[in-house]
Amino acid sequence: MQVVTVFGSSQVGREDPLYRTAIEIGRGLAGGGNAIMTGGYYGLMEAVSKGAREAGGKVIGVTTDQIGARYNLEPNGFNSEIVHFASLRDRLTYMVENADAYLALPGGTGTLHEIAETWELMRIGGIPKRPFVCYGCLWEGILHALQDSPFLGEGYAGMIAIAHEAGEVVDRLSTGAS
Repeated sequence: MQVVTVFGSSQVGREDPLYRTAIEIGRGLAGGGNAIMTGGYYGLMEAVSKGAREAGGKVIGVTTDQIGARYNLEPNGFNSEIVHFASLRDRLTYMVENADAYLALPGGTGTLHEIAETWELMRIGGIPKRPFVCYGCLWEGILHALQDSPFLGEGYAGMIAIAHEAGEVVDRLSTGAS
């Protein structure tokens, strides 16, 4: 069973069409035999977890005191397993090192940090190169701006794929092709 770590916003509400898309992605990934690992809380993390559980999949929620305790949050109810860390740094390290593939759904600075750290670790050989898909126009614009800038050296291009449809995400991550 492959573990797909999913990064994404906690700020997306259940009525948002993106929430429904994340459910569809979670359902598709779990239906293909993948386990899902998320930050364990709400928004898109909850949505992809919900979809995965509906498909009978395993969902690993990786929580941290720096979010849960600070904001008085409990993990979402769709996690089948909780792994808990005191620090955000340890949480992210676990999520990056214990995955076989990565998906970044739309998000803010936290998601941007997760993308950047994972991308850099793959580039320098800190972790093996693994399939990595970013979903949507937000990440497409940011990644293209970085790749087209003079500020990235060799080795960054081609490591992250962009997808615009739920089925495309599932296909790319289920086959291991990014």
